[in-house]
Amino acid sequence: VFTAHYDHLGKMGHSVYFPGANDNASGVAMLLNLAEYFSKTPHRYSTVFIAFGGEEAGLLGSAAFIQQPLIPLNKIKFLINFDITGTGDEGVTVVNATMHEKEFLKMQEINSLNHYLKQVKKRGPAANSDHYFFAKNGVPCFYIYTMGGISAYHDIYDRPETLPLTKFEDYFRLIRDFCLSF
Repeated sequence: VFTAHYDHLGKMGHSVYFPGANDNASGVAMLLNLAEYFSKTPHRYSTVFIAFGGEEAGLLGSAAFIQQPLIPLNKIKFLINFDITGTGDEGVTVVNATMHEKEFLKMQEINSLNHYLKQVKKRGPAANSDHYFFAKNGVPCFYIYTMGGISAYHDIYDRPETLPLTKFEDYFRLIRDFCLSF
């Protein structure tokens, strides 16, 4: 299962707008790129793509999904949540890596063999994006975000014209290869 959230902070008052290019149009772009790839290159497992709303308001979309799942949660082999995928100069950080060491090491190995990203960094569990309720309900999952590049986040500068997508293609390749390794 691949997930991302399509909401952003929106407007404050009448004149301040937070575009949300990196958080999280870039995550949805990764989700759509993977959907296109797997529609043409079927995987031996069913592949599901979910775009959630309400992440910025408190993970509302993913919480609602968990309460009434459209697929049995125990049938999910692995879930990857994308949020903030628009940079990558310094690599990626994998939330829940300490919980799923075998999968994390596999991702690091794939990255090392192909030199996709500068580093694949380990992080423990965190309740900071849509993966959280899945993890809490026993679904093996990662939340991965890019590091380096622009620092615009939850502000007016998180705009498409300043989002470099520096390592987007290499990040895509890493995720593709990781998923095909299952």
